[in-house]
Amino acid sequence: MIVIAFIDSRNGVAFNHRRQSQDREALQKIIGMTAGSVLWVNAYTAQLFAGYDAPQVQEDEHFLDKAGPGEFCLVEGADILPFSFFIEEIILFNWNRAYPADRHFPIDIHNGKWRCVSQEDFTGSSHEKITMEVYGR
Repeated sequence: MIVIAFIDSRNGVAFNHRRQSQDREALQKIIGMTAGSVLWVNAYTAQLFAGYDAPQVQEDEHFLDKAGPGEFCLVEGADILPFSFFIEEIILFNWNRAYPADRHFPIDIHNGKWRCVSQEDFTGSSHEKITMEVYGR
């Protein structure tokens, strides 16, 4: 599985059980990169794609159990640690600012097991700079 997450500059992903932020340009990038594949999400995350043409979005509360090799999962605070063995790649969209957070991305991408294979800065609809980082094993 390929994990996609939104993080702030301190690896925060949520505050008070809500996403910290959202961005239309980041969603468009995700829709483009997952076209022709499957993008697994839970009901909360599925709301982000309302109004978009994204037939690859598959909603299931047990989406991490359902994701197969090469399939994408957009995780917003989901407990991915039990699935870490199955994670092939991690794609992080970094807001490049610090938000209040009480949930953080649980995988340490700087532990020597992951390497950054690409990085791209782009201008979002809500953030002047968003950094997309792709990590592989």
